[in-house]
Amino acid sequence: MTATAQATAQQSDATGAVAAKPIVAVAWMVGALLSFTVMSISVRAVSDDLHPVEMLFVRSALGLAFIFPLLWFKARDCLVTRHKARHLLRNGIHFCGQVLWILGITLLPLATVTSIEFTSPLWGMSLACLFLGERMNRGRWVALALGLAGLLVMVRPGLVPIDRGVFIMLACAFCFGATTAVTKWLTRSDRPLTIIFYMLLLQTLFGGVISVFVWQPVQLVHWPWLGMLALTGLTAHYCLTRAVAAAEASFIMPFEYIKLPLLAVIGFLLYAEPFEPMIVLGAFLIFLGNSYSLRFESRRRRAAAKGVAP
Repeated sequence: MTATAQATAQQSDATGAVAAKPIVAVAWMVGALLSFTVMSISVRAVSDDLHPVEMLFVRSALGLAFIFPLLWFKARDCLVTRHKARHLLRNGIHFCGQVLWILGITLLPLATVTSIEFTSPLWGMSLACLFLGERMNRGRWVALALGLAGLLVMVRPGLVPIDRGVFIMLACAFCFGATTAVTKWLTRSDRPLTIIFYMLLLQTLFGGVISVFVWQPVQLVHWPWLGMLALTGLTAHYCLTRAVAAAEASFIMPFEYIKLPLLAVIGFLLYAEPFEPMIVLGAFLIFLGNSYSLRFESRRRRAAAKGVAP
């Protein structure tokens, strides 16, 4: 789940504002999963010719060109924020994470990239406890323990050589987790559309400046893939946000793990990537921990709303 959608889910659960519409939520999650799949394929299609920063610049610029007119005429108040420094911090971290994610896709099987990315909620949870005043509880300790166990199962330090792509994806997962923590901070004052707008604006600026030093000519054959990358970047955020608005995060989150078998099949069919059972086992342990933590939080909030002990 992206940082914006994760924070929106947690905010909705905390306020009790989520209306249970499971069929609608599942439909939006299917759209998000398809968006993420096409996004990964698009990155692979142009990764041999274009630098990751250049890809992000084009993606963000196209996304900004699409969303700015809509916000200007339909929701102009979303263009205003009093927390520009927070947006700058969030998008600096997120930009680094996305560059690392693209590098990871070029170095590792898609299933491995996705599995390691599943650890990002653990880092986000830990940082939120350290800097946002949130407290660890039984659900979070279980998620942390099973998440670390799953990571060790996937990486198997001392038993198999560790590819440098694994370190890159671990750094990526940490950046995504840190982005989630800062996003939670921002959702206390800014709307999700404001966060998405400033993400596109600032990352266009970051990418434009850095691309001057790494720019490669964009051929005609690249543009359809870059267009798909920009479009799916928007639809993935939008679908996830609509999904968490239609149902609780504890219901929605397990569907995100369908990305693993889906991308494993795509990797095998398109790129002849091997199927690694230990990667699946590790991802399953992370899934169990995150799922338990979300359900624990949901039960606590329902009990608190009823005025009884959880």
